[in-house]
Amino acid sequence: MAAVICRKLPRRVCNGRMFSKTTGCTKGTKPARKDEDVNNKRDERVGRTVLCMPTEVSALLDYQVYSNPAAYSSTKRRARPSVSNETDDYGDDAPSLLLEHVPPNLGIKQVRNTYMVTCSRRLSSTRNTLLDLVYNKSNGEQRSGARWSAASKQKLELDTVEVYDTKEDPRGFQKLGDAYRALCFYGSKQSEPLSVEEGHKILRNVSFLKSSLTPEKLSDYFCQLSRLPADQHAVVKADSHFAMLCRYSVDNCRAFTLPQLIGIFTAVVRLRILSSHVFLNVYEAEFCRRVWDMEFDQLLLVADLWRYLGRSVPQYMEIVLSYVGLRWKDLTLPQLVQLLYVIGESRRAPPELMQKLEMLVSAHLDQMNMEEVGAACLGFFKSKNGFSEHLMKRIGDKVAARMEDVSNYSLVNVMKMFRYTHVDHLPFLKRLGEVAPERIPNIGTQGVMHIVLACASLRYRDERLLDAVSAKVPSKVQYCRSKDVAKYLWSFSALNYEPANGEEFFSSLTEQLHRKMHEFQRFPEHLLTALLALVFMERFPHDLIDVALSPQFVKLATESSPFELKKDLFTLDGTVAIECPDYEGHRLPLQLCQEVTEMLWNFARQDICVKPEMVEAATLLQIMLGGPQFVKNHLILPHTRSADLEVHFDRTGKPLPFNTEVSNEKVQKLEFKFGGVQVTDELILQIAKCKTGGSILKSESDSLPVGERVENVHQTEVDIKDRGHTGLNLKVFRNEVALTDSLLNSLTNSKIPVKKTVNQPMQLSEIRKLAIQVSNRNHYCYSSPILLGLHSMKRRQLVQAGYVVVELPYWEWFPLLKRTRSEKLSYLHQKLYSSLD
Repeated sequence: MAAVICRKLPRRVCNGRMFSKTTGCTKGTKPARKDEDVNNKRDERVGRTVLCMPTEVSALLDYQVYSNPAAYSSTKRRARPSVSNETDDYGDDAPSLLLEHVPPNLGIKQVRNTYMVTCSRRLSSTRNTLLDLVYNKSNGEQRSGARWSAASKQKLELDTVEVYDTKEDPRGFQKLGDAYRALCFYGSKQSEPLSVEEGHKILRNVSFLKSSLTPEKLSDYFCQLSRLPADQHAVVKADSHFAMLCRYSVDNCRAFTLPQLIGIFTAVVRLRILSSHVFLNVYEAEFCRRVWDMEFDQLLLVADLWRYLGRSVPQYMEIVLSYVGLRWKDLTLPQLVQLLYVIGESRRAPPELMQKLEMLVSAHLDQMNMEEVGAACLGFFKSKNGFSEHLMKRIGDKVAARMEDVSNYSLVNVMKMFRYTHVDHLPFLKRLGEVAPERIPNIGTQGVMHIVLACASLRYRDERLLDAVSAKVPSKVQYCRSKDVAKYLWSFSALNYEPANGEEFFSSLTEQLHRKMHEFQRFPEHLLTALLALVFMERFPHDLIDVALSPQFVKLATESSPFELKKDLFTLDGTVAIECPDYEGHRLPLQLCQEVTEMLWNFARQDICVKPEMVEAATLLQIMLGGPQFVKNHLILPHTRSADLEVHFDRTGKPLPFNTEVSNEKVQKLEFKFGGVQVTDELILQIAKCKTGGSILKSESDSLPVGERVENVHQTEVDIKDRGHTGLNLKVFRNEVALTDSLLNSLTNSKIPVKKTVNQPMQLSEIRKLAIQVSNRNHYCYSSPILLGLHSMKRRQLVQAGYVVVELPYWEWFPLLKRTRSEKLSYLHQKLYSSLD
């Protein structure tokens, strides 16, 4: 090894008396010929540096200094600085942008100036060498990218339907008219190509002209080089003269006019320079500084260039959106759609601005084509902003009328927005069920996933559509990410639909879960979503459940995931406890179960248990059965996440008090006044007697088919506040004895206050437990009597736990809420005692 002695001397001493000399330790250190490959020098030993007197100058004139600073440095690379720190004075500090990003393992040799001109202070050979090295590294990455592109091309040849280009596909709306030419970058648009000889001539001119290059010349050189054939781009970027050109563009950044700056940046994008390249930091800072001097077209073009380059520029977008917030009324339709596109790709925007842009979308909707509608929906969806219900209805009308003309990509975007806003538009959904099944084979797997997931979110079950999806998925399952697998399973299970090829469908997706296990380390929520969907459909892959309930995965899901996954774990664990007696794998710790139970009960107590339909049912059952100790409003199966009313009867049909949580004081308050009607055996027989196979209460809607009595958003669903007493006629008994409140109170109450009944010990087998469910429309598929997957599973498990499930369906119970107490009590009496029979 060489012995190195270094001493920093003042400039005046260096110039006057001393200078450093390097002597060879193992071999001669005369400089290699200019045309030798620099790589051949890397094995040369570094010389020993000593201090020499001026008399020795003549003997040292032929020596050259070689150094490898990175070999002595153990300093870690600094993190990339944020753009916010680079907004102003970057002219003299720009070298640090290059130096701090050079990996410490890169050898650096100071050799004679490769540009064949004397180095200036502003542009040292060290800077150029560093930039050159960075480009050499980038070239390797570019070759890797080229291999990836070749693989993508091969994949395209194998299955064109499944290939998705994240840069090109979302930009389809830009290619439908000339209005977008000034607003966006066209990768395929190419001027007259430049010959390779002319390109080499330009690069040679850069080395000779050096610092005399004017901003106009620099801009022109960039634009001309970008016209080279695509196969020459990698050669240009690896050339040291191009590195010098980039260096000078950085130094002259503020001297460029806006058109010149945008022209250079367009050339950079066309040459496909890596988005992570450090010299782009300077351009980003300069564009941030010039936002307020730019027009809408220029702002949007620059934003589109950053997007096409694949670089996130949050600071630039923040300033642009501030600019737009002040001048949003001046946006034209193409500018509006292009703005929504770049907002969606940047994934963020102020809600106040999005409300203003929604007004513009509403104003321009009639003039928008189908692709522009899809682009607007995607921009709002990706930025987590939704349209109003009124605007979504208009979009649904527009798309439904011309669904044959909508591209698959735009149709998927509209479905995403319907899912996000949760607006149900029945004509649109019916039209989707007619058109989409034929399109499913020609839509990529991820696009199909979004369509079926939107249907599941809207509770819309169209068997034609689901059958088309289930037929496609098994043969394309290898293209499914873990997210796609989870969403497919969830969609079918949430809609409680078993397709004709159900065994093949579910087994293929379950096998893909095994192949994607490595992804669940990063996305644990996808595994839990998939497993919950499978247990909805009574499928229990024990090995996957064992992984999901293992301590390692539970820790990952509860501590590392940004989502609240404790409830999902609890639901999975509770389901296994009831439905998998042979399961011997991991289970959740008791402490976690208690924690989640408390969390769910607190929510139910504040939201579910206080709903008017639930409170009314609980109150009337207490009156009918004799007090609050006979009824309990609680989570019978906590892991199913919803509350029910529980009542107990003995074998003879007598209600049993079991709710020990009610206080004596509350029981004593339940006192009723005698109505003054004499109760006789004949009167009781008249009231209790009903037709064979019939019921005491029979509403007008009972004669209708079930499908017509269930939910219809615009017709069947009852708004309790707006309903009068027109839904049901006053019910009378067969012998014309009117059933009044006074009569019911006389039958169910006494003059003496009710006292808490002492629990009598009984065998569990003699107790008949009823779980009374007060349902609502969200428990069912849209316009259908079919329960959703979670609620179907809950009823199944209640039966397995020994309960008789009694439902108060919302299409029957909700209209009664505005009727008399007599009618409601009669209805509840018939529901409970008919279930016992």
